[in-house]
This record gives sequence, structure tokens and C-alpha cells, in this order.
Amino acid sequence: MEANEASELKEQAEKGGESALRPVAFTMSVLAVLVAVTTVLGHRAETRAVLKRGDATDVWNLYQAKHIRDYETDIAAKLLKDLAVADKDGAAKHAKEFADHRAKWAVEMPEEEKEAQALVDDVKQAEDKAKFFDLAETLLEIGLVVSSVTLLTRSRIYWYLGIGASAIGVASVVWGLLIK
Repeated sequence: MEANEASELKEQAEKGGESALRPVAFTMSVLAVLVAVTTVLGHRAETRAVLKRGDATDVWNLYQAKHIRDYETDIAAKLLKDLAVADKDGAAKHAKEFADHRAKWAVEMPEEEKEAQALVDDVKQAEDKAKFFDLAETLLEIGLVVSSVTLLTRSRIYWYLGIGASAIGVASVVWGLLIK
């Protein structure tokens, strides 16, 4: 065998090694895209949780304010009833207004409590989704890094391990998307 033939064989072997690693490189590209998409999904789920928590806080604050006003109105109505007042007609008018407010709040407060609880449930759901997306992002990144070790070592075991971690990450994304 001549020297130039040996160098040609060596070049072909090296090219063959590079083409054998093309699936690894392609897998890494796909994993990078999946990491990016999963990161966006996680951030959106976390943002939704924060916004829903703010909405729930607003409704709970309204409920609490009405509860306090109801309590204070009850005390004022009792005082008007129990204490001697100079203007009995004015006191009766105020007592009627207080009773009307309390009747209105008695209807509104349970509805607001239900609404606030529904918003709290939405917060929990969004947080659950975010947890699955965060787990998926971590597993996909691990899969990407472990797969990249294949390029350095030329040992496919790392590629298979990376695919395994990534498959679990993809399952976590799917699970997060299925949470209603």
C-alpha cells in the first residue's frame, strides 16, 4: 500500500466517524429547540400564576372589606337600637340603610368568596404546570449536555443516556400541558 492510499483511507475513516456523529448533532439541535420551547412554557405558566394570585388577592381584599363593613354596620345598628337617640326617625332611616347594606353584602360575600377560591385554584394549577415545565427544562438540558459528551468521547452510551433523560423531560412537558 502506498503512502497516499494510506492517507486516503485515514481521511475516509475520519469522515466516516464524523458522519456517524451526525445523529448526535441532530439530536442536540432538537433538544436545544425543546429546551427553548419548554422554557417559554414554564415562564408563561409562572406569569399566569403571579397574575392569578394578584386577582385572587384583590377579590379576597374586597371580601374582607365587606366583612369588616358588615361587622361595623351591625355594631352601629345595635347601638342605634339600644341607645336613646334624639332623632328617632333619622335613627330608623339609618337602621334601615344598615339593614339594606347587610342584606346586599350577605348575597355578595358568598359569591366573592367562591370567586376568590376559584382564583386560588387557578393559581395552584398554574404553579403545578410551572413545576412540570421546570422539571422538563432541567431534564432536557441534562440530556443536551450528556449527549454533547458523545462528541468528545465518541462513545454512544452518552447519547443514549442523554436521550433517556430527554425522553423523561418530554414526558414532563406533556404532563404539564395536560393539566387542566
